[in-house]
Amino acid sequence: MTVRRGQLEGKVVVATGGGSGIGRAAVEAFVEEGARVAVLELDHRKCDDLGQLGDAVVAVPGDATSADANAAVVAAALDHWQRVDAAVTFVGVFDLYTPLLDIGDDAFDEAFDELFAVNVKSPLLTVRAAAPALRAHGGTVVLTLSSSSFYAGRGGSLYVGSKFALRGMVAQLAHELAPDVRVNGVAPGGTVATDLRGARSLGLAGERLDDRPGRLEQLVARTPLHVALTPQDHAGAYVFLVSDRSRGMTGEILRSDGGLGVR
Repeated sequence: MTVRRGQLEGKVVVATGGGSGIGRAAVEAFVEEGARVAVLELDHRKCDDLGQLGDAVVAVPGDATSADANAAVVAAALDHWQRVDAAVTFVGVFDLYTPLLDIGDDAFDEAFDELFAVNVKSPLLTVRAAAPALRAHGGTVVLTLSSSSFYAGRGGSLYVGSKFALRGMVAQLAHELAPDVRVNGVAPGGTVATDLRGARSLGLAGERLDDRPGRLEQLVARTPLHVALTPQDHAGAYVFLVSDRSRGMTGEILRSDGGLGVR
């Protein structure tokens, strides 16, 4: 009888924002496929919940927009398992479709800084922290983009601008880190059962996109496949890009969005 080995057997993954939503689903999938995962998570309650996944996961409380916190989660992975094979980013904040001209003069600078710090700066800090360890083992980076990285109207100017920036980041980092490290992305479409929240600087920190009335029905109506995707629907794309099955890919983005591009 052949004993099944997971696609990620023996691999060590560093993940930021892996405590809920797409990040949590991907972390669970990594573990199921044999990986061990160090997770940087801002919410202490979510850190505690990650303990349910057993010894294959270590949770590190911290802010992904901090260089020190990113260094800490990489150090935790090295301390526990002596290597890092992949760095995967899930951190994000939304502007809840706020148009540029609806942002007050007194809020714009802070809103710009928050959206771009969380959505653009934090993945750059993760890559900077993980790159030396990744290079040692021919590792990989997977960034979380969005359907908003490709289409107007899937957020306000600050959110969509930050997500378009991630497309350029995937291409440039793939160029800079080759041949030692592969860099790819996943661009999920609208997803139910996530904790994606509005920007604090816009007074929206208490609002979750998932709580908007009729959201499930809207997602079904706007996707060619007529699906409202869940975090688990995206997890396989991350597993594939972390695995050796994607060893010939870098600078690519998998669009897990229900087929928006064929509309």
